[in-house]
Amino acid sequence: MTDCTARVRELNLYRQYFELVVTGTKTIEVQVKYPHLADLTACDTIRFRIKDIDETCDVEVLRVTEYPDFEALLYGEGPPHVNPTATRDQQLAKIRTIYGPEKEALGALAIEIKLSSHKEG
Repeated sequence: MTDCTARVRELNLYRQYFELVVTGTKTIEVQVKYPHLADLTACDTIRFRIKDIDETCDVEVLRVTEYPDFEALLYGEGPPHVNPTATRDQQLAKIRTIYGPEKEALGALAIEIKLSSHKEG
């Protein structure tokens, strides 16, 4: 039996992605491998928040996989898990407008998530 101590991390999301998480259709969150996320692990909780709004949504982290860049991440995870409403090329272009090349150079994290049984907001 695995015992893990869950930590809660707060991350901002754009509304369109927040809605995909809330409905359970987005199962992979894409993040840059920032130092504050380097120790993110299964069992942790992410509290997604729409910036400047009190609405939140908690998800359980099931897995964290590191990729060298966003293209490799989309290839490895499959675009429908990241955003089922956009094509692979649309997703890659959008991710790269959110995160510039200097951030992509830090590495990309695919965070497999599952909606927690309780929501806040």
